Amino acid sequence: MPRFAWWKEASPDARRALVAASFGWMLDAFDVMLYAMVLASVMADLGMAKSTAGLLGSLTLIASAFGGLVFGIVADRHGRRTAMMYSILIYSVFTAACGLSTSILMLAVFRVLLGLGMGGEWASGAALVSETWSGEHRGKALGVVQSSWAVGYALAAAVAAVVLPIWGWRAVFFAGVVPALFTLWIRRNVREPEIWRARRSRGTKGLAELAEVFSPERVRLTALVTLMNACTLFAWWGLNLWIPAYLSMTAEQGGIGLSPRLMSGLVIFMQVGMWLGYVSFGFISDRFGRKRTYIAFLVTAAVFVVLYSSTRDPLALLVLGPFVAFFGTGYFSGFGALTAELYPTKIRATAQGFTYNTGRIVSAAAPFIVGSLAQVRGFGFSFSLISLAFLAAALIWIWIPETLGRELD
Repeated sequence: MPRFAWWKEASPDARRALVAASFGWMLDAFDVMLYAMVLASVMADLGMAKSTAGLLGSLTLIASAFGGLVFGIVADRHGRRTAMMYSILIYSVFTAACGLSTSILMLAVFRVLLGLGMGGEWASGAALVSETWSGEHRGKALGVVQSSWAVGYALAAAVAAVVLPIWGWRAVFFAGVVPALFTLWIRRNVREPEIWRARRSRGTKGLAELAEVFSPERVRLTALVTLMNACTLFAWWGLNLWIPAYLSMTAEQGGIGLSPRLMSGLVIFMQVGMWLGYVSFGFISDRFGRKRTYIAFLVTAAVFVVLYSSTRDPLALLVLGPFVAFFGTGYFSGFGALTAELYPTKIRATAQGFTYNTGRIVSAAAPFIVGSLAQVRGFGFSFSLISLAFLAAALIWIWIPETLGRELD
């Protein structure tokens, strides 16, 4: 099969759905990771300790979890496209509002409101793409969507490199309002999936969607998938929220002491590995299965995090960074396909929103725990928890079934 035949075989609606979900997720990453890129500057300006800065990151994740739960239900009832548009508007507006903060409390409120929109985008976008692409190519399509996170992260680093030294951290946040414009394109060009429209006339009422996610035949599986995802999200946020600050802080503060532009350069270079990991995972899992690919990525990520946290040499960090990002993030491409293949259409977005965002609630402790431990024991010790979280996620996969090849109802 030609390399891009899978794209050409798809319908126009499927391709537009993929573009919409990809850009929505890219802009989500852009807005959310602006905080990580300017964290060292915000801490100095507002007088925040590492533990407080980590707590704000945790509050954002908790809010995103609730946003994902709410927007998952909205997506099942009112449409994947509708939920995606409102989530993008919310996170765009409140990212820009962060630049107006004059106190830690004010910044915390805006980060919480931003998180509500951030959580909603993934559930709606994953359902939209899952339902418009065939099982044969679903992993590839969702891999492309997930890879856009790396592009958004790199874009945030690039904006910070240009804006931060000249206009300061407030101007960096103001750039976050741009994604709101993308909702106009979604409204005009993206249609709801046929499978959702056919199911809508037989929709459920009340909290029936969430109840079915916990039906007797699904409760054990839901718990396992949620716990596995909580471990991976704990590892991702505990590492990625602190890497820019870790690279920027002075040696006395426990960091590497790089300039803002050099720090941004290392972070951007890491995103190359992250993007390749996201895309590769989709192709590999479509070939060898979700389970084996997930476990291989998670175990390898645990090894590379230990290597990364054991060196302070900028050149070594430059070389290791893309490998940490490749294996330490690529597995997320498989989560949308896995949950789409485990749950039926009438509760798919609700199930995806619950399993992903409840994992976020658990993982919300990661920025606070890593920051607090770094304050006392140093970043090397705190990053060791990341490796343990990766290994725990790999272990849970023993009880999660393989779903490769399943067609959606």
